[in-house]
Amino acid sequence: MISSRQFFLRYVAQTSDFPQMLEIDRADGIWLYDLHGKRYADLVSGISVSNLGHGHPEIVRAVSEQAEKHMHLMVYGEFIQSPQVQLARLLAEQLPDNLDCTYFVNSGSEAIDGALKLARRYTGRPDVACFRNAYHGGTTGALSIIGDERLKNPFRPLVPGIKQLEFNDSESLNRIDSRTACVVVEPIQAEAGIILPREGFLQKIREKCDETGALLILDEIQTASGRTGPLFAFESYGVVPDILALAKSLGGGMPLGAFIASSRVQSVLRRNPALGHITTFGGHPVSCAAGLAALKVLTGDKSILEGVVQKENLFREKLVHPDIMEIRGKGLLLAVELRNPEQVSRFMKKSLERGIISDQFLFYDRAFRISPPLTISKKEINEVCDVILKVLDLISDR
Repeated sequence: MISSRQFFLRYVAQTSDFPQMLEIDRADGIWLYDLHGKRYADLVSGISVSNLGHGHPEIVRAVSEQAEKHMHLMVYGEFIQSPQVQLARLLAEQLPDNLDCTYFVNSGSEAIDGALKLARRYTGRPDVACFRNAYHGGTTGALSIIGDERLKNPFRPLVPGIKQLEFNDSESLNRIDSRTACVVVEPIQAEAGIILPREGFLQKIREKCDETGALLILDEIQTASGRTGPLFAFESYGVVPDILALAKSLGGGMPLGAFIASSRVQSVLRRNPALGHITTFGGHPVSCAAGLAALKVLTGDKSILEGVVQKENLFREKLVHPDIMEIRGKGLLLAVELRNPEQVSRFMKKSLERGIISDQFLFYDRAFRISPPLTISKKEINEVCDVILKVLDLISDR
């Protein structure tokens, strides 16, 4: 009899020659369970998606109730749909005054593409500045501004007018000029191996944008929804963007993205031409209902965000091992650096066998990722850290 595994390889388009091939039957909290009942600790939250864990009752209830009312009705922006309106309003209440108007899309790549279009349309300028080792998504627009030539070159020609700068290099900011429509930057570079901005660097970008008239786009697709401690990572750095890109955790586990700006900036997509940006499924009512429930939980239960730094500290306290060279990051967005890439590859294989789901970084091969649901308990942190340390003993080069 043909198995789901065989059907998966035969009929589902693959992203690599080495998928993990776990067949998950159900999920709860930080735990994923396969068909045989073996459980795996999800230490990546589906890559920063399931910030409130799997199967959160408030989110599940919201999805069920909205699905019973209605699902897709009309292309985005035509009908008034309560989940969209409520979520946009709650987001505006959490954000600075200039970020009061949300355009909902389906994903992070779409949020970035929409933000790029908006910035070019609003400023009338052609160029976009971005950073080496940044990751912004896989669509043609997003791919054009990621900071890795290996991923980009097979798909050229890409969007023209791209200037690639060096993250944490203030001198490179001099390339931002009167032709620059926008500067796109992650407040913390995730796929580069969790690189934090040096003190004052984001402020210097903000000042350069103000000086030249370029718009500042912050990509918080991985860092928002409390991942680094505050609701939005930019709150830690005293910098407010002109456009904020969100996705991943925004939908509480459902597909949802957004680019947020002022009503004045967003208005340029409404005319000359009308439908300057359009999406069929963006802001899907079920996704928005899930996102609204998730945001209500995060803003209503202060202990979740307040506990993020405490849990970060516990990971740092527990993960002490001769083969751990460094733990970088902020909140529950951490990179654990080992001695060499080969160790990381061995760790990934052995940790999965022992029920730990981690992940490597796209642009940094000497570290593995720890970004579990924010709801992970201290008991669960102790448990998974004990397993990680045992795996490190097994693969040690010492």
